[in-house]
Amino acid sequence: MNQHENYSAGTEARRTVPSHTWSPREEARQEQLLRYLGAVAAVAARHTAAEHAPAPAPRARQEQARQETGAPLGQPPRPGAEPEAPLVRDVMDVPAVSVRDDLPCRDIARLLEREHVGAVPVVDADDRVVGVVSESDLLAKVAFEASGRRPGHIGRLRGHRLHEKARAETAADLMTSPAITVLPGATVAEAAWLAALSRLKRIPVTDHGGRLVGVVRRNALLQALIRDDEGIRKEVEAKIHAFCSPAERGTVTVTVRDGVVDLTGRMSQAAAARLVAEVEDIDDVVEVDDHLTAV
Repeated sequence: MNQHENYSAGTEARRTVPSHTWSPREEARQEQLLRYLGAVAAVAARHTAAEHAPAPAPRARQEQARQETGAPLGQPPRPGAEPEAPLVRDVMDVPAVSVRDDLPCRDIARLLEREHVGAVPVVDADDRVVGVVSESDLLAKVAFEASGRRPGHIGRLRGHRLHEKARAETAADLMTSPAITVLPGATVAEAAWLAALSRLKRIPVTDHGGRLVGVVRRNALLQALIRDDEGIRKEVEAKIHAFCSPAERGTVTVTVRDGVVDLTGRMSQAAAARLVAEVEDIDDVVEVDDHLTAV
């Protein structure tokens, strides 16, 4: 085996072996991440479909609402007929840690360390968010100062930006601007999609005037976006009540663990097939273990 083949074999081996020992909770964390990514992908798909779908006529919209909520045509949907989507204001951190745009760079590092965060919003005298400053900005400043490099012909724009950060004295000089923000009335799903697209762990929340009102963490979005097993179980039981006869309902047992639904009981083959298909279509259901037997 030559040197290249030996290197390739070693690389392939490292791909199949974890670089560190998994903790007991690692598998659950990985499963949760996959569920989160699936939920974000579903949001993106709905946005794409909505952008390309023709707008329904007023009566068609009423009929659609009636079918979705069970309300008679011409009447508003019944209160509580459809669960409301969680909003950013429900999960954001208040008050939000921020820095003024005139704060010296040396004090930014102390604040990040004290608050145990990697980035904070930068606000002006009116509390409007004007940018975000992060550990990466501070590290770029220090590294560029230490190297003594100046922008060259290759990568001139990037080098110029690093040079500007190296000369920064305040948060306004060092920050990345404009900041990506979200409104408190946005849905958690929309904010999660934005966080995924921008690869941010924390997003400033602002009012319509751009003033800082909070910060939402990606972990908080994850927890709100993915229902717990109890929430999934209740929806499965609602499906059973809707699609199964009274005699069949009493035989079916539902258990949910980490998004995996286990169905046991006895019912007709047609009812079982329909129930499994309905449960598989529930958001956040990872898998359905069908242990139903035909009567």
